[in-house]
Amino acid sequence: MKGANQLRHPHYVKPELVATGPNQVWTWDITKLKGHIKGTFFRLHVIIYIYSRYMTGWMVAAVESGELAKKFIDDSCAKQAIGSGKLTVHSDRVASMKSKLVADLLSDLGVIKSHGRPKVSDDNPFSEAQFKTLKYHPVFPERFSSIEDAQQFFVHFSNCITPFISIQESPC
Repeated sequence: MKGANQLRHPHYVKPELVATGPNQVWTWDITKLKGHIKGTFFRLHVIIYIYSRYMTGWMVAAVESGELAKKFIDDSCAKQAIGSGKLTVHSDRVASMKSKLVADLLSDLGVIKSHGRPKVSDDNPFSEAQFKTLKYHPVFPERFSSIEDAQQFFVHFSNCITPFISIQESPC
């Protein structure tokens, strides 16, 4: 029998995220922002809830780590007063998102975790679409001179630019 001993990869079910109201399903992703020196990057973490694409939280960091991710998720859950068993957080399978620190925090908060399929570029379509909108916006800089510059840009951008504004009225 030709091919009888070939390894078969498990079939992964594509997760289906459905929300009928705010704070039921969040999507969390990280994208790189170019620094002022070639080869340097900052990491932009963003959480949105898929019901209305409201940006629940964002963070610009110099590195990606489980400790920073834990603080980011904890702060976002506290800000939104998330009750136990009420929320699903969907993310990619990068190390900080799968870290034990984040998994323990989500478990402690009663938050259900969901991860995209491995090695798939569009496993987090809500966040990926948001990042594409962001990076193709005319005011998005090619490079950021410092982490403070990137943070200041997102303070202004998250409050003033249409794709990222909340349901509340923009202050701009």
